[in-house]
Amino acid sequence: MDAVSDRDFAAEFLAAGAILGVHLSRFAEDLVLWNSQEFGFVTLPDAFATGSSIMPQKKNPDAAELLRGKAPRIAASLASLLGTMHALPLAYSKDLQEDKEPVFDAIDNLELCLAAATGMVAMISFNRERLAAAAEDEMLAATEIADLLVRKGVPFREAHGIVGGLVRDAVEQGKELSDLSAEELRGRSEHLDESYYEVLERSSWLESKRIEGGTGSQALAAQIDLATETLAAVKARVIEERQ
Repeated sequence: MDAVSDRDFAAEFLAAGAILGVHLSRFAEDLVLWNSQEFGFVTLPDAFATGSSIMPQKKNPDAAELLRGKAPRIAASLASLLGTMHALPLAYSKDLQEDKEPVFDAIDNLELCLAAATGMVAMISFNRERLAAAAEDEMLAATEIADLLVRKGVPFREAHGIVGGLVRDAVEQGKELSDLSAEELRGRSEHLDESYYEVLERSSWLESKRIEGGTGSQALAAQIDLATETLAAVKARVIEERQ
């Protein structure tokens, strides 16, 4: 009975495929956003983009958009198989011939998605100046200022409110956080002194995250090394299994 009616292997494959499809779609959405004029963080390779039918200057991120569109189709294959299986007796029924179409369709689409994602990553170019400019936005350091207050003994709930007030002051006056005067800082908290301006030094809020998975350069280097090692191990295992 188990040999002829079990389809767990197919359902588990489709579940993994559906999750992979969702991850790829989210990655693709980042590329679509980053490729837009508003962000300008990346330029997608011509092989994975097309021109607009009416606007000569426009470059559409077609491959990334198709990655988004494939995710629900792959998830639907999982739903289709589970729907076929859900009320069958624990023996073979002719309904189970419907197991093949969703599995094969998911395989074909996952292979296309992985090829598109791999190609885009291999050929993508990053606008480092735009990325650096975005990372220099002092508002990103608001949490760092709250952490500074916590280290000075201020409860985080209070620190959160103090920093919120500073952000509001800066926005209303059209200033950067570092442009607020010492007098304005003291008006918000007696704990704010010159260390406030040190926190706002260029990139300090990025480098301060030295924990695993953080934004500091050492933490990022460790993440890259781990990803490289993991991919190499997976590649070696796949080659071994194919042999």
